[in-house]
Amino acid sequence: MLILLPPSETKHPGGVRRVLDLDTMAFPELRPQREAVVDALVALSADENEAARVLKLSERQRPEIAANARLREAPTMPAVDRYTGVLFDALDASSLDAASRRWLGAHVLIHSAPFGPVGALDRIPAYRLAANTALPGVPPLTRQWAGAVTAALAAASPPFVLDLRSEAYAALGPVPADMPTRYVRVVAEGPDGSARALNHFNKHAKGAFVRALAESRPRASTAVGLLRWAEAAGFVLREGDAPGELDLVV
Repeated sequence: MLILLPPSETKHPGGVRRVLDLDTMAFPELRPQREAVVDALVALSADENEAARVLKLSERQRPEIAANARLREAPTMPAVDRYTGVLFDALDASSLDAASRRWLGAHVLIHSAPFGPVGALDRIPAYRLAANTALPGVPPLTRQWAGAVTAALAAASPPFVLDLRSEAYAALGPVPADMPTRYVRVVAEGPDGSARALNHFNKHAKGAFVRALAESRPRASTAVGLLRWAEAAGFVLREGDAPGELDLVV
């Protein structure tokens, strides 16, 4: 099973003095796209005012431009530890044991805007770039990433893909149409049994769900197997109303 997660806008600073190495990331065939986006982001950062405008940063957020300028020489840390926010706080990967972290490294990709999908343990620097940013010097990010990421997923040929990305990041790398996959929506069940999509609890539920997977490390390689595991683990996970979707009920 391959799990696709969205990134977070907020990130832990710092890391260790091992600089960005695109050759060590998941899907090394994406290096040309990664090089182009990193180069464009570094170049944009040379003009602080223009960078603030393009990235839609407030005065308080302007220090993040300096992080972008130093992408190639900045400290790095595993992607799953770099991101903060509701989903990654619920996942709390730093508190997992070594076996659970290895499972994350083998089964989880985090879909970033500058690097595309990276392995949970791939080392990345802090950065600021959103999926919908019109970055000068490269095509729109959807066009920059979508075809290449879809081809990389097809070549990897995982038996089953669990897609927990937001719609904006799913658009940066659609799962191949013929690949067994389920897109997860977090919902609450109304008194009449109807499902209502949630915003506030969406990310927390996804993080807690992936943490439980990492801790139990099931051998689920199909949607049916995942549904069986979820029921045994105490999660309410069911086929959604739309084809190819699962509802995670909270």
